[in-house]
Amino acid sequence: MIVVLNGYPGVGKLTIGRELARLLSGRLLDIHTVYNLAFALTEFKSDEFKATVEKVEALGHELIGKLPAAVPVVLTTVLAGDDPWGYAEWERMVQLGRSRPPFCVVHVTCTLEENMRRIQSEGRDQLRKPREPEYVRRNHASALALFGGDEANLLQLDATGLSALQSAQAISDWLGTV
Repeated sequence: MIVVLNGYPGVGKLTIGRELARLLSGRLLDIHTVYNLAFALTEFKSDEFKATVEKVEALGHELIGKLPAAVPVVLTTVLAGDDPWGYAEWERMVQLGRSRPPFCVVHVTCTLEENMRRIQSEGRDQLRKPREPEYVRRNHASALALFGGDEANLLQLDATGLSALQSAQAISDWLGTV
């Protein structure tokens, strides 16, 4: 099973993903683990950045393929809009999901106010995560559609007012119906 938590920065994907992986006795490969090498050593969105992300992602997918089939894997990402590179990244996740069914997508959202509060939390910058409130305002205003909206196994989760554990439990309960 592959479970992709897709949502804008600051909605709680990583925190929920950690709890979900624990509840499922699975593994977590978060977007920060994949992207941080590129952030550290290349220029953001440069060709070298993209190539680095693709190499780290390929290694991650290869290692996921070596896990026992019964081990669920939770991925986190921020993929939305119509960016060709983002679309290619999404297609690689879909291929991974098809190779380890079921492929399940969770769109994680929260209100603007909650997102503003969460994105400013301490410790985000240590993970190279954005912390600027204006970033949240811009994302909410643009409201670009998250990738995966056409997947058969799709859950829309509004995490406003939910703890990470409550969100993870809601996802786990839904996965039991898939």
